[in-house]
Amino acid sequence: MTGPVTGGGTETVPGEGPARPGEPGRSEEPGTPGRSEEPQAPQAPRVPGPPAGSEPSGASGPSAAAPEAAYGPRERMVFSAAQLIRRDGVGATGMREVAAHARAPRGSLQHYFPGGKEQLVNEAVAWAGRYAGKRVARFMAAMDQPTPSGLFAGMVGQWTEEFRAAGFGAGCPVAAATVDRSRTAESTRAAAAGAFATWAAPVAEALTGMGVPAGRAPALATLMISSLEGALLIARAECDARALTTVARELGPLLDAAVVPGGAQA
Repeated sequence: MTGPVTGGGTETVPGEGPARPGEPGRSEEPGTPGRSEEPQAPQAPRVPGPPAGSEPSGASGPSAAAPEAAYGPRERMVFSAAQLIRRDGVGATGMREVAAHARAPRGSLQHYFPGGKEQLVNEAVAWAGRYAGKRVARFMAAMDQPTPSGLFAGMVGQWTEEFRAAGFGAGCPVAAATVDRSRTAESTRAAAAGAFATWAAPVAEALTGMGVPAGRAPALATLMISSLEGALLIARAECDARALTTVARELGPLLDAAVVPGGAQA
């Protein structure tokens, strides 16, 4: 899912920097970054469902180690899991590595994630989805005159900036989890599907607000996200941002052409 969450080089605090089906943003999940999270009683593993109205999202962002003073061990481990998964994949990401990256006591893993690695992976994927979705509002706010092409350029731009600054070592954690676990862990497949849906919802809402007919906005949101995810894969394979700049350039006019007078009500 894509802003960089969305490993690979420069590290940022959870909630800062690009979001990449998936990406982290300020004061955004897991837990609620920005607030220290007190130890909680173990919860049964849960599979993230479709986007909740209060938790929009997307997937990825620069990897980062969260400051211990600002974030509790649970949220740091969820964030670290997303960073390691987007860099190394699910299979190569171990619980001990997550605890070390998060600077969390190893014994806290069982306390916070009684469902083991699968629960942790699912929560990291869900967080990445929420993060990416929440960044949509930032992209919109950064434009004096919001346009669909401008929104897509913002979604793409966070990735081109990361790749140029930190290299092509990390991608979208939601995509990585989908590739690694879609056939072997149904809960993770469902978590990834939920994360993409959580990301797409605010994209579609933003398109509608710019005049794209409500009946067409969800399809265009899917087009934008799938184009971005495909371009990320090609960019990492080629170690070149060419695919990202190409989709932004070629898809932009099509997106803007979808705006019609009174489109939000159509």
